Amino acid sequence: MNVLFMTHSYPRVTGDVPGSFILRLARALAGEGVSVRVIAPGASGLDAHEVLDGIPVDRFRYAPRPYETLAYGGNMAALVQKSWSARFAMVGFLGAEFRAGVKVRRQFQPALVHAHWWFPNGVAAAWVARMAGIPLVTTMHGTDVRMARNIAASRPVFRHVLNQSAAVTTVSRWLAEETQGIVSTRLPVVAPMPVDADAFTPGAASERSRNLLFVGRLVEQKGLDLLLGALAQLPADIGLDIVGGGPDRAALEALAGTLNVAERVTWHGPVLTTAMPRFFRRAAALVVPSSEEGLGLVAVEAQLCETPVVAFASGGLLDVIQHGRTGILVGERSADALAAALTALFERADRGAVFGGAGRLHALATFTPQAVARRYADIYRSVLERAAT
Repeated sequence: MNVLFMTHSYPRVTGDVPGSFILRLARALAGEGVSVRVIAPGASGLDAHEVLDGIPVDRFRYAPRPYETLAYGGNMAALVQKSWSARFAMVGFLGAEFRAGVKVRRQFQPALVHAHWWFPNGVAAAWVARMAGIPLVTTMHGTDVRMARNIAASRPVFRHVLNQSAAVTTVSRWLAEETQGIVSTRLPVVAPMPVDADAFTPGAASERSRNLLFVGRLVEQKGLDLLLGALAQLPADIGLDIVGGGPDRAALEALAGTLNVAERVTWHGPVLTTAMPRFFRRAAALVVPSSEEGLGLVAVEAQLCETPVVAFASGGLLDVIQHGRTGILVGERSADALAAALTALFERADRGAVFGGAGRLHALATFTPQAVARRYADIYRSVLERAAT
């Protein structure tokens, strides 16, 4: 079975973070007899066609190079909302992605198209699938659902993509319920994205430090300001490693100074996925202070390394963390509540080792590439069987 993936987020090189879970799914699907080819946006220094880690990828140009800024930054929706030049680039993006889809579809002859994120890829993929007379599967990851909820003008297009899709999946139960609450539709199928269970493995207990770890984009939704506020209430020998970049870094560095924790914080910037296991193995705990996280694969990666996870009880993290068993969920979204939960973790005799062990077992049962690929292959087969009848 041939399946065409269409996405705006995809690794540019081996080990690149954006869309790495999509590449991981594509590779794992080969074990289910599914051959994947990917359409993704171009960027400076990238070839129009290449084979990345065994998966063919075709990259499309959608604007002059200085204006090709929509993809790979994790802030596409914000750019389009704030900038007219980004809106014009988005028009070019949709047209270029559609043309690339038509061209590759003729060469590859897929049985179906799988769009990751309903916007923009679901829009272009719906055109491609309808023109070819083949089914469309659309997966929503979080930012796209928040866009449909927060921007009323997007909802007719959102509804159109869902109606055109033979199957709709979300990566968490929370996203499925949010989707059904935005438009009247059948409840999407919950099918998460995979993590690299071979790379994310436990280290020796002696590797653990007293440093907390944050991994994610430096934007308001990720809640790092609350974690810095919590850090200020913890003993001075507890530090914080921050992995990731984003537009709010300068403001967050200033906040760390105001809270008198700047010397306890290390800003590592974005790192390759291959470097992440050592961060998890060293951390006393991963803290995920996000609100409305689509799923929270970073928490799964930490669990695979048997690292305790502390997070706010929000969004898809409820699918990842079982409070008191595989981690700690904090009900009140505040720095004080987060500090209290972290204090309780450090006061435990085992420093959360039991959580880490149970978390790894849960992650292995739910989020391995093989388990996720089997789930999606079943969805594809079901869609094709319905189309045949």
